[in-house]
Amino acid sequence: MQISNVAFIGTGIMGARIAGHLMDAGYDLTVYNRTREKAEGLLARGARWADSPAEAAADADVVFTMVGYPTDVEDVYLSTDGLIRAAKKGAWLIDLTTSSPQLARDIHDAAEVEDKHAFDCPVTGGEQGAIDGTLTLIIGAAEKDVAPVMPLLECFSSRRFFFDQPGGGQTAKLCNQVSLASCMVGYADALALAEQSGIDAEKVLEVMASGTGGSGASKTLAPKSLAGDYKPGFLAEHLRKDIALALQRSEDLEITLPGAETAFTLFDMLCQIGGSRMGTQALTLLYQEEGTCAAAGLDWSLLEQGDEDDEHECCCGHDHGDEHECCGGHGHHHDGDHECHCHDHDHEGRA
Repeated sequence: MQISNVAFIGTGIMGARIAGHLMDAGYDLTVYNRTREKAEGLLARGARWADSPAEAAADADVVFTMVGYPTDVEDVYLSTDGLIRAAKKGAWLIDLTTSSPQLARDIHDAAEVEDKHAFDCPVTGGEQGAIDGTLTLIIGAAEKDVAPVMPLLECFSSRRFFFDQPGGGQTAKLCNQVSLASCMVGYADALALAEQSGIDAEKVLEVMASGTGGSGASKTLAPKSLAGDYKPGFLAEHLRKDIALALQRSEDLEITLPGAETAFTLFDMLCQIGGSRMGTQALTLLYQEEGTCAAAGLDWSLLEQGDEDDEHECCCGHDHGDEHECCGGHGHHHDGDHECHCHDHDHEGRA
């Protein structure tokens, strides 16, 4: 199959960078994003604009998607004018979003019925990996089965792992996110202990890096936390979504993930007080005094408003109706008995 026309749907922090690498490799690109402004850099380089995902996919040999939530993925692929129907016969549909394993299986099966090829391919490596073209791809298919599109995948990645079955990539990515979230809580705890003890937190990070106490998170994100740099390379609300999906899966399997549950509680709290669009490294703000949080743009009073709001949105992105207990019920209800996991906060979550 000769591949020339490529569509890219979702040109956010990561998507725009990935799409740029595809253009660098010489592929003709058509793009769609809900906010056209985020695609302007690609359009200035010669990409074509489409007014809908269906229009973007109409003539494409390969369609990439990188959107926010499982509901977005479901809508883009499975709605009446979604990619499953809109893409041409034989097209490849590759979802780079971190989403639901079951949804990935549903999309794969629906595509095969329509004589199209879909597979899940979530990525890891953050914004810098997307900029450098060195992302790690976690693929829910066998390597031999995706051989026709390997040249495109190689344009923006340095490592590729194949999990041989639809949804396998999503499951493996959720495992990665569970570990990441727990590592972030670990370094946030360590920095809080160092700072409150009056010792050099930067030197503590060096100690961690020299032994087994360090992690990828403490190496790349902890210095940003110390510097007060909360610019998103990966949004806090997206990690909250990923942990929620993992907890949802753990309930299906009837297993407990206490580290993930703690991380969800903290990231959910960060999102509720105004940190949803910050980078994940803003987690350490939960350990700071109220004035420091306010200076960074957080507002602890929003947590009380969230307690009073019965319409709290499920962070896995699904509308489950009145009977739904969001993602296993982790971390949403901060009543008077709630004990905050952070340093020096009372039961209402305020410094």
